[in-house]
Amino acid sequence: MKVPGCGSLLVLAALGAVCLGFIVGAAVLKEAQKLQEAWDYVAVRSNAYMFWWLYYADNPTKSYMELPLVMWLQGGPGASSCGFGNFEEIGPLDTDLKARNTTWVQAASVLFVDNPVGTGFSYTNDSNAFAKDVATVATDMMVLLKEFFKSKPEFQNIPFYIFSESYGGKMAAAISLEIHKAVQAGSIKCNFAGVALGDSWISPIDSVLTWGPYLYSTSLLDDEGYVEVMTAAKQVLDAMSRGKYKEATELWSKTEDVIEQNTDGVSFYNILTKDSPMAKDLQFGNPVLVKLYQRHVKPLQRGDLGKLMNGPIRQQLKIIPDTVLWGGQAPEVFANMEEDFMKPVIDIVDQLLTAGVNVTVYNGQLDLIVDTVGQEAWVKRMKWPQLEQFIKQKWKALYVSPFSTDTAAFYKAHENFAFYWILKAGHMVPSDQGDMALKMLRMVTNQEL
Repeated sequence: MKVPGCGSLLVLAALGAVCLGFIVGAAVLKEAQKLQEAWDYVAVRSNAYMFWWLYYADNPTKSYMELPLVMWLQGGPGASSCGFGNFEEIGPLDTDLKARNTTWVQAASVLFVDNPVGTGFSYTNDSNAFAKDVATVATDMMVLLKEFFKSKPEFQNIPFYIFSESYGGKMAAAISLEIHKAVQAGSIKCNFAGVALGDSWISPIDSVLTWGPYLYSTSLLDDEGYVEVMTAAKQVLDAMSRGKYKEATELWSKTEDVIEQNTDGVSFYNILTKDSPMAKDLQFGNPVLVKLYQRHVKPLQRGDLGKLMNGPIRQQLKIIPDTVLWGGQAPEVFANMEEDFMKPVIDIVDQLLTAGVNVTVYNGQLDLIVDTVGQEAWVKRMKWPQLEQFIKQKWKALYVSPFSTDTAAFYKAHENFAFYWILKAGHMVPSDQGDMALKMLRMVTNQEL
């Protein structure tokens, strides 16, 4: 089912104008016409199909062969890279089908994958085929990537990076280790150059234990609220120390309840905003999972995006089965990963660094669910031999352009590890600070010092 497209965003923009009532300017259509795309399904297991969507790099001075390939992985688990990451964050068009000035396609070819199975346009015909842990997620992705590089040999020698967000970072770490092993074994043809973990759920307990201090320091908790949050967080820690990960997941949700009650509903994705009241949702028998899904996956599938993906997009792609609804299996994806939610993967990051793989961590200053303080905490607990030298480095201020005086981020690196503190950004860094995210992409992929 290979359906490559050249200039197919032109068709999409026209469809959007008709189906959604958007007015698409001539400049947007002219820009869209230049874009080259491809998409397909890969059967990764019996009755399990994953969807990918590729945009070839579109740069005024360089061909796509001179620029890297970046795979973007969304979080959730169950949030769609081809939907949210594409149209809300880094793709060439936004949800109004207008050109995005900060699209990553100007600096790299971008591969969006709906991952794990059941996410976005990916689907399964077997209720037992949903992934239950990152090991299965990584195995499935390896099947897809081997097929992708086999079908697109022009990308086999181009530097290949994985960028990720939220739970996508946890999956990206595991996938990266499998890619590295496969490259070493010669079982995949690709030029794997590194992984970037954005606001990533690498060590959930470090996030949970720092929610209280972070909110207190930003005047979003008083003394009494701080004690309540820390008491709830320590219960999560106790469950994890006993190896009770399902119980820890339930206690994680209760800790979020305590935060909502004490902060008047602060958003877990940006502390300067508030969460909207959660609608009733009965996809699961477990009310804890209902609440977690409502907070962390459903917002990434909001109405306008769903209408776009299930309307003009599926008409453009032409290969989506009639029985598949974009995001229709997301609740099952989320529920099946319940046991995996709170398990850390710091050891995988350690293995990547020790193996010489380039690893970048980046985090939004205003993110709560994966607060920067928590990210710093797990980084400092790594066993990587070069960690002490990294910690001793002094960070450098970054600006989006040579003419800007506003500090956009701080950055430091040592050997094959780098950390970016992105200012004025929440959980979705490219959405909040698109210019800085694009600059970071160029730095990570060695296009800019």
